[in-house]
Amino acid sequence: MTERKGPITVKTGDIFPIIKKWLYSEHDIFVRELVANATDAITKRASLARTKNTEVPEGYIQVNVNKSKKTITISDNGLGMNEAEVEKYIAQLAFSGAEEFIGKMKEAGGSGDNDIIGKFGLGFYSSFMVAERVILDTLSMEPNAKAVRWICDGNPEYTFADSDRTEIGTSVTLIINEENAEFLDSYKLSSTLKKFCDFMPCKIALLDEERKTYPYKEDGTEDKSAAPLPNLPEIINETVPLWKKDPKELKDEDYTKFYQNLYPMEQAPLFWIHLKIDHPFTLEGILYFPKLNPNRPFNESNIKLYCKQVYVSDSVKNIIPEFLGLLKGCIDSSDIPLNVSRSSLQGDPNVKKISNYVVKKVAESLKKLFKSDRAKFESIWEDSGLFIKYGCVSDNRFDEQIRDHIIFKNSEGKYVTLPEYRESIPEAYKTKLGDKIVYFEKGKSDSSLRSQLLAEKIQTVETEDHIDPHFMQHVESHKMGDHSYKFASVDAEFANIFGTEASTGDDMKIKDLFEANLKEADANSFEIVVEKVKNALSPAYFRVDEQMKRFSKMTAQMGNNVFPLKKTLVINPNNALIQNAFKIHEKGGRPDLVKKLCHLVEDLASISSEGLKQEEREIFVKRSQELVQDLTSYAL
Repeated sequence: MTERKGPITVKTGDIFPIIKKWLYSEHDIFVRELVANATDAITKRASLARTKNTEVPEGYIQVNVNKSKKTITISDNGLGMNEAEVEKYIAQLAFSGAEEFIGKMKEAGGSGDNDIIGKFGLGFYSSFMVAERVILDTLSMEPNAKAVRWICDGNPEYTFADSDRTEIGTSVTLIINEENAEFLDSYKLSSTLKKFCDFMPCKIALLDEERKTYPYKEDGTEDKSAAPLPNLPEIINETVPLWKKDPKELKDEDYTKFYQNLYPMEQAPLFWIHLKIDHPFTLEGILYFPKLNPNRPFNESNIKLYCKQVYVSDSVKNIIPEFLGLLKGCIDSSDIPLNVSRSSLQGDPNVKKISNYVVKKVAESLKKLFKSDRAKFESIWEDSGLFIKYGCVSDNRFDEQIRDHIIFKNSEGKYVTLPEYRESIPEAYKTKLGDKIVYFEKGKSDSSLRSQLLAEKIQTVETEDHIDPHFMQHVESHKMGDHSYKFASVDAEFANIFGTEASTGDDMKIKDLFEANLKEADANSFEIVVEKVKNALSPAYFRVDEQMKRFSKMTAQMGNNVFPLKKTLVINPNNALIQNAFKIHEKGGRPDLVKKLCHLVEDLASISSEGLKQEEREIFVKRSQELVQDLTSYAL
């Protein structure tokens, strides 16, 4: 054929600067787009062959790189094109060949829309982000077709010429510009191929045309005096990813191996969910609950999004709700609407449907694990509990399925659900406690109070500062079914559970004694009350109003100034230490000793609850030493 020139048809002026600068955010996208086009061509050839009852070779894509020549060539054995088709699908920018092909397949009785990746007709032009010239050689599968060459230097002018291609299919050769010379490095190109094409359905091979390898000597070094070994291409992808396989045929080792290939630096996952649905939308994938590493920052880009096995993005915020952001894995769907560059999601009802489905499957899998393997469920709770509780707070459907499976560690270190806690309340206290869940804050609650409750078979559950204040508030304000719950801290509920005896005149004197000796230094830090709580053993404990405590935590988590807590020091007048301090006071003559005993009671209450700060510990040690000396002298 004779050479002929023609203009690229485009509706909006010179499109090339737009493609190079704004259409794709990352230049390495050209690899995905060109390999996806090659995959489509192979799929189309196989589909057409089935309608004609003819055989075709196995689909194969080869990527050649030559640093000296500055070339990257992507070749396939797909259906190829004739000159008219090249002009239609390549020269007429933004014409979607995929849509027309699907229409033809439906007319021929085929399914049409199965497995065609391309949609927008713009992917080919991503090559101009990295290339100063693009050469396309193609030979159509149609009988008596003639090979065609198309050449473009990144401007609206192109050239048609004869091609020496003899095999059906297409080769796209990119002459890489200086700005993107990094892609001529075989390692860089290999890692880019693995990033975008690791699970594409056709075999993809990479060949560095300049690579030379030699046989090894006995000492393990290369023998460069020998003839080079044949330079063979390297297969870089897995054509059938694990999510495409039947879950019934897979073992635990298959899932953990796949996870380790995806995340080689991570510990083994806690458990996983295999997603498979084809109606009312298509979705496949595997989601893993990872073991959390507290030394690593939280990464929101844990889940890889694929469209028909083509990597699209690791940003799935609209598909995976925030509370499941810790999950890792892959999801693959042809029904996820992508923008023109396939790099981000567009608004579509399917996105919400898919998100709801993922949430539903996660909830169902957690419930199933809870019922079938309670021990394993409990073993993963430390890593997953925070996010599961967050899910209950933020997603009503998830909450409905999971709330009764949320577990807390009780006084004996055993995990219990809210319904199980309710059932564990001793019969003698069921009426008094009712729907209350008595809790203690990890590392901050008076252990002596918990021990006294446990002696009466009353359990308490452990909470932490991050999610539990929100979860408790949510449970209290969102009743589910016939069950309602009210959370109450150990210190706030202790006296209510056991009840108190009537105060005496001496009790009032004890209150006056402690106020005189403690409130001088701590005028605004706490109030003092004297209560004869039945079964109480410790000399004193600090009590904080439940609502004030929660409000303080909420304001702190919102970044506001910490709301000042008004604490109450509850003195137990039946305790021997309190009685002895009162007797020494009544006897007179040692106000200094009485003062130190009062401070000791305060310090013991602080140690039993939140502990002492560094400067408070130093004062406590000094006062304790002085007190021991005084008591020794007093006894003598």
